[in-house]
Amino acid sequence: QVQLVESGGGLVQAGGSLRLSCAASGRTFSSSAMGWFRQAPGKERDFVAALSWLGPGIYYADSVKGRFTISRDNAKNTVYLQMNILKPEDTAVYYCATRRTPLYYSDYGRRAMYEYWGQGTQVTVSS
Repeated sequence: QVQLVESGGGLVQAGGSLRLSCAASGRTFSSSAMGWFRQAPGKERDFVAALSWLGPGIYYADSVKGRFTISRDNAKNTVYLQMNILKPEDTAVYYCATRRTPLYYSDYGRRAMYEYWGQGTQVTVSS
């Protein structure tokens, strides 16, 4: 079992920055991939970014490339999402997720491939 706790959300003006954190606990040695997803009101939960714990793979949704950066601190079992040049359309609840077994590179953006989810943290970008 793996527990995930997100933090760092809040209210920011357009053009501003936020850094989200996702702290993993429990059987983290069995985690192979970490992802960030987001869900705006009335919309589906969409892929934002992901990385592999086991290698150098990093993946981004087209909508955030060049603005968001995913990173990890292995010693702290924590994954970060640095969000810059935020836009009102980035407003959503942000969730981190993980799975135990390795993913094929094309599967990192698929919500159904992740087994464990955090409770989410709200990000609101005002115009």
